[in-house]
Amino acid sequence: MIKYKERDYSREVFYMNKRYLSMTAVFTAAALLLAPISGIEAQAAPAAAAQAAYVSELTGLPTSIALQTQRPVAVMIDNDTKALPHYGLSEADVVYEMMNSTANKRVTRLMAIYKDWQNVGQIGNVRSTRPTNILLASEWNAILIHDGGPFYNNPYFKSTGISHLSGGFSRVKNGKAQEFTEYVLKNDIAKQVTTAAIPSTYTNPAAMNHWKIGATNLSAKAGNIPANLVQLNCFRLTKPYLSYNAKTGTYDYYENKKLAKDGEDKKAPSFANVILQNCTFTQYDKNGYLIYNVIGQGAGWYITGGKAIPIMWAKASETGITHYYDLSGAEITLNPGKTYIGICPSDDWTSVTVS
Repeated sequence: MIKYKERDYSREVFYMNKRYLSMTAVFTAAALLLAPISGIEAQAAPAAAAQAAYVSELTGLPTSIALQTQRPVAVMIDNDTKALPHYGLSEADVVYEMMNSTANKRVTRLMAIYKDWQNVGQIGNVRSTRPTNILLASEWNAILIHDGGPFYNNPYFKSTGISHLSGGFSRVKNGKAQEFTEYVLKNDIAKQVTTAAIPSTYTNPAAMNHWKIGATNLSAKAGNIPANLVQLNCFRLTKPYLSYNAKTGTYDYYENKKLAKDGEDKKAPSFANVILQNCTFTQYDKNGYLIYNVIGQGAGWYITGGKAIPIMWAKASETGITHYYDLSGAEITLNPGKTYIGICPSDDWTSVTVS
């Protein structure tokens, strides 16, 4: 077993503002790897929350006050072509996409994070988790929803102390093989949380301030470039891309050259924010199991409102929050709305293009 050795990056992270000149050099080098990239102004901030609402820490949008201290869930969703269409993906607040294995054309898996998870009718189909997902779900203090996974997960379940539920969700007859039939249906999570005595409210209040959200216009930011089409050929199986929709001010998600649509309500996943991380990975074995080196720092892109800027990402510890910084070393502010995060393998970063 190849173990991922965690390094202490805290000093690097917390002194980034003093090192912005060297960061600029990294950004410049990364930008040269991307094709030139036309866009429209960023979305305006949403209307003020009603008295019976609060501003969600995941989206910056008004949400029921009853949900304020409720922990989010992070659901592992299959992204094999055989598993399509997705269910519940358009209702997720944050969606991560990353390589799940180096096998099968580097098939990806999605991790969808929901705040109001009790009101989503169907999510899935549900599949196994990987160590990288444990590290990322932990920073949200989320309850990880999955069905099993390799033994490489075990040290990370222990070291992060993450709350998780594995298997036992609903089976849906859809004419597919059994591995594509497990879904989270309404009340499934609530029942299991109660049975397992897992706290449904935050156990780590720091997660309630995961990132900064506010009206953001990248046109005035240093190094900004037009961003109407984001092509993620680093995810080789479905080759997803995100296309800027000027009418909605969001990025619509496509894969296999088609607009992705929910299997239930036919809505397409669409995101106000797109974050891309250039990240190395360590392969565990010949079967393709791996872990991304998400603890550390690297270059990437922040994309919103038809514009993109180079960024630096940094995560200091297993449960520490990933922070994103602009060319000046200041932490970026996201526009209100849903967010897509693509963890792109460094050895295929050059196939990521923004145009």
